[in-house]
Amino acid sequence: MLAELMVEPVGRLFRYMFCFNNFVEEFKERKENLALARDGLQKEVEAAERNAEEIKKDVKKWLEDANNEIEGAKPLENEIGKNGKCFTWCPNCMRQFKLSKALAKKSETFTKLGERKFTKVADERPPQHIEFLTSKEFTPSKSSEEALEQIMEALKDDNVNMIGLYGMGGVGKTTLVKEVGRRAKELQLFPEVLMATVSQNQNVTDIQDRMADKLCLDIKEKSKEGRADRLWQRLKQVEKMLIILDDVWKHIDLKEIGIPFGDDHRGCKILLTTRRRDICSYMVCQKNVFLGLFSEKEAWDLFRINAGLDDGDSTLNRVARDVARECHGLPIALVTMGRALRDESAVKWKRVSKQLKNSQFPDMEQIEEKNAYACLKLSYDYLKSKETKLCFLLCCLFPEDYNIPVEDLTRYAVGYGLHQDGEPIEDAREQVHVAIQDLKACCLLLGTETEEHVRVHDLVRDVAIQIASSKEYGFMVLEKWPMSIESFEACTTISLMGNKLTELPEGLECPQLKVLMLELDYGLYVPQRFFEGMKEIEVLSLEGGCLSLQSLELSTKLQSLVLIRCQCKDLIWLRKLQRLKILVFKWCLSIEELPDEIGELKELRLLDVTGCQRLRRIPVNLIGRLKKLEELLIGHRSFDGWDVVGCDSTGGMNASLTELNSLSQLAVLSLRIPKVECIPRDFVFPDSLRKYDIILGNANEYSRMFRDPYPTSTRLKLDGTSLNAKTFEQLFLHKLEFVKVRYCGDVFTLFPAKLRQGLKNLKEVVIDSCKSLEEVFELGEADEGSSEEKELLSSLTKLELRRLPEVKCIWKGPTRHVSLQSLNFLRLNSLDKLTFIFTASLAQSLPQLQTLEIGDCDELKYIIREEDGEREMIPESPCFPELKTLDISYCDKLEYVSLSHNRDGIIKFPRLRELSLVLRSNYSFLGPRNFDAQLPLQELTIEGHEEVGNWLAQLQVRNLYFSTNLNCQLR
Repeated sequence: MLAELMVEPVGRLFRYMFCFNNFVEEFKERKENLALARDGLQKEVEAAERNAEEIKKDVKKWLEDANNEIEGAKPLENEIGKNGKCFTWCPNCMRQFKLSKALAKKSETFTKLGERKFTKVADERPPQHIEFLTSKEFTPSKSSEEALEQIMEALKDDNVNMIGLYGMGGVGKTTLVKEVGRRAKELQLFPEVLMATVSQNQNVTDIQDRMADKLCLDIKEKSKEGRADRLWQRLKQVEKMLIILDDVWKHIDLKEIGIPFGDDHRGCKILLTTRRRDICSYMVCQKNVFLGLFSEKEAWDLFRINAGLDDGDSTLNRVARDVARECHGLPIALVTMGRALRDESAVKWKRVSKQLKNSQFPDMEQIEEKNAYACLKLSYDYLKSKETKLCFLLCCLFPEDYNIPVEDLTRYAVGYGLHQDGEPIEDAREQVHVAIQDLKACCLLLGTETEEHVRVHDLVRDVAIQIASSKEYGFMVLEKWPMSIESFEACTTISLMGNKLTELPEGLECPQLKVLMLELDYGLYVPQRFFEGMKEIEVLSLEGGCLSLQSLELSTKLQSLVLIRCQCKDLIWLRKLQRLKILVFKWCLSIEELPDEIGELKELRLLDVTGCQRLRRIPVNLIGRLKKLEELLIGHRSFDGWDVVGCDSTGGMNASLTELNSLSQLAVLSLRIPKVECIPRDFVFPDSLRKYDIILGNANEYSRMFRDPYPTSTRLKLDGTSLNAKTFEQLFLHKLEFVKVRYCGDVFTLFPAKLRQGLKNLKEVVIDSCKSLEEVFELGEADEGSSEEKELLSSLTKLELRRLPEVKCIWKGPTRHVSLQSLNFLRLNSLDKLTFIFTASLAQSLPQLQTLEIGDCDELKYIIREEDGEREMIPESPCFPELKTLDISYCDKLEYVSLSHNRDGIIKFPRLRELSLVLRSNYSFLGPRNFDAQLPLQELTIEGHEEVGNWLAQLQVRNLYFSTNLNCQLR
């Protein structure tokens, strides 16, 4: 004590002695402030984690320090309660002196921690590379397994940094390197595994963009050197990486792309695929791996499975084995040929066998490729409809390895003649979709990450080009203009897409040309007389460049005009194109006003001005005069200056929504209405609508739910605006499927009882930051004589409710007519007044629920609660048989999980893989009464208090271990 008196300033010493209560109050206040700051930051962290973002290390460290300091202060709090109020020199005073000093020090620590502010808690996590997910495409064979083993060994060899995989087209090189990438990620050989397709027409910019996208890198530079340097610097930050370059046809300059390699980056390994072994030599591969064909037995097994045949010795099987042999062990030929002949008669099998044996392709250099071409050509010949064959050939017009938009394919098919006069465009679209499904079924087309795009294998595309180039079709798919002008005379279709031409001839004589698809370099002007010799042209697609519409004045047979990122001028000349059915200006930033002459196009069925960001004016009654218009797309980053008759601010110079009522055939609509005042009082959307994307409000952030360029369903987004009940009700009864509502402050019940019949159509509902909302679904009673039988909400697959402070219940009213049979994702966050989630009857109708996330629901007591007056019993079988992810955080009053009890009260989750519980104060719902110890978990995370340790001990029988912070994983 005397030592302390000698070193402490006198003033502070007296404060320690006689201002004890002040130190206590200061301690409590600063601790509370730190706890509030910690809780606020924790909520931001949880929101970022739910958005799949990566939390910054300093944020994690701060939260850990804050938790430790708050926990470490508990002994001091206990001492405060014990300390007496003695102000004399007695033992208690001695303790009081020391306690005051400790409180002051702890208060100072709280203050320093609380002063730290974070402008950003997380960074975007690089997206999961979907090509490296587990795939059923990889069919092991002796050759592929040997090649895989060689590549994996080379990846582990420090003396090898360039590996070449070579083999003929269609043998499975791409599928194999995807499997290599998957295993490399799984074994954690490389922090980064990147893949880019190179192709014959090597496009450095596309390769850079694909790699940058996977690295979450925004390359803003325009020059080739600047882009390469930006990618180079980013890749230099990665200690070890594997870069897969697929489909290489010639030497690649890695520096031109921006890939540091060799002495520039010792941790970079490259795996390339090619059809030509000499490419491996040109690229100086230290390890060359050959991928050979299937053996006869392997080929027969693959063929038999795809043809749907039993493995027996029948007459049909003997013929089938002959056909399989003609595929010569090439996987793509085996699959396409097998699927083409599936369920066909023995007569057709014999005919195909004979045709394959007699087939000749004199232009083919290698016998294997001749056989592949023969098989693929026969697969094409056996397509059942001309529409399917047309769609297949149109796919070859797109560049190699291109993700082909199904909607673009539809528009070209319509212009090519698939659409008959008087037939709705939607019918043609359905034909295209049916054709695509047929082509996928026989492996002539490949799927992509989305249903809106398809791809063609490069070998299949080569076959399509060869078929389409015959005299029967007259297609030309080019990389540059041929030297001989005469070669165009017999052409019906020309495509130079994906080549960004830097020059064009002054004119061409193409008397039979019907389809022309071009991609031009930015700033290249199309010569004024370029189209004069193309009087039969019906489809023109032009991306990039500069075009005067006057140059098309003689192209009066045009039915589809598609202009993308094109500088357009002289739009008034559109009046000459009276046969136009499809008119597209996508991302044409030069257009500020649509010409009134468009209203004269009496045959127009589709008008698309998506992405025309500078479009400010559509003349009054232009839209209303297009009586045959079926599809109007102006929603995404385009015109939104709708006028209201009698109360507009531009003197009636712009179009009004009332013009839509003149369009009796309008079936597809995409638009944005910036505010409720733009909707005329008596306006109703046309009854003919079948698909729509309608955004009402700000929508500065274009929601994922609405990012598709073309409406594929019925979607409505309300953002930062008051709810127009009449408009909402009308659209809701138009079979509304997707709803997103944000920042709507004047709505108390989103789906009132009078709209209950529309609930059976809902598929996704997202509601965020609606401060006055009290109920989501008001169910009401069924109408007398109603035949409702568990129909309400039966199509709902996703429900997400966030930041709704006044919501007391999700479903109000009796739930006996509600079925959540399709629900697979449920997220509830920051619902401050919600006390329960499901009634017992609803809990019986959740067979598909896979993800359940609940966070920051302060008043939540039950996940399942039996309603008053109801006597439903929770069934013995699991309520959530498909639940794979359960995440509960900061629900302090939760008492009973009550998810799927059996008679013993123990919950069983037969498919639960991820369990995350973040606890703050209440642990009563943990334990045998709620959870089965035999959980089939792959990942377990529990953050909270050591009191949960007893329960965790039960889970150790599942080979789980947990660290001191109770973060558990599988061994």
